[in-house]
Amino acid sequence: MTLSLPAFRGAVRQLVLVLVGLFFGLALVDFVSQPVGGFLRAVLLLEPARVVGHFWFWQLLSYAFLNVGILNTAFALLALWFTGSMLEEARGPRWFIELFYLSAVGGALLSTLIVALPMVMGSHTHVLGISPESAAAGVSAPLFGVLVAFAVLFGEVEFLLFFLLRLKAKYMVVLSTLLYLATLLRERDSFGALLALCCGLVGFLYARLAHRSGVAAVASERYYGMRNDYYRWKRRRAARQFQVYMRKQDRDVRFDKDGRYIAPEDERRDPNDRSWMN
Repeated sequence: MTLSLPAFRGAVRQLVLVLVGLFFGLALVDFVSQPVGGFLRAVLLLEPARVVGHFWFWQLLSYAFLNVGILNTAFALLALWFTGSMLEEARGPRWFIELFYLSAVGGALLSTLIVALPMVMGSHTHVLGISPESAAAGVSAPLFGVLVAFAVLFGEVEFLLFFLLRLKAKYMVVLSTLLYLATLLRERDSFGALLALCCGLVGFLYARLAHRSGVAAVASERYYGMRNDYYRWKRRRAARQFQVYMRKQDRDVRFDKDGRYIAPEDERRDPNDRSWMN
């Protein structure tokens, strides 16, 4: 399989259009009033010190929709379109949307905790030399989580890197991971690299562990299963209490294992008798 842009539809189209709309919306705000645009970016980008110190929890997601740079945004959206469409076609729109948002929020939360942990403990040391006042923004970090999940499922699919070099998805993710690690270890302020690696880790775990129908569907099934088990337990308990009461009245009643009443005529009926059925 080689690179060819798929149909522009579904959850991927909605997400890309939202990202494009916000990019041009913020550019328009900057054009009208640079102070207002600067304020919006300061509020929406991810800064661990503000998330932990001032409880600006919306930054754990808002940073992903705050893109800067025309070429960077264009290439990121093209990659999101290509990889997201294949993932959506293979696993469904809910699976893809969960992957994107869990990668964005989970990676932001993990990287924020790593960087801000010394600040919470009252220490002035910086983990990996990254200050809690460091900031990051853009769809590139959660996109890396999508790319990692894509490589897990479609590792043999080939990309045209810079439209020149043909590279399989699994090798491209390995190369990107090494570049992020090099940035993390060699650069002074590398919070963006740490954020991308954390998003990639979340994307990998989601691709490996998530059910085909997604986390929300599994959680819903578990919830309703636990609720039904609770109702069955209540029915069995009520049945036992009723049996005790009826024995005091010299009556014997029976219930099945789920607490449903068994009528005496049902007990005497031949299980092979089908005459009562229509």
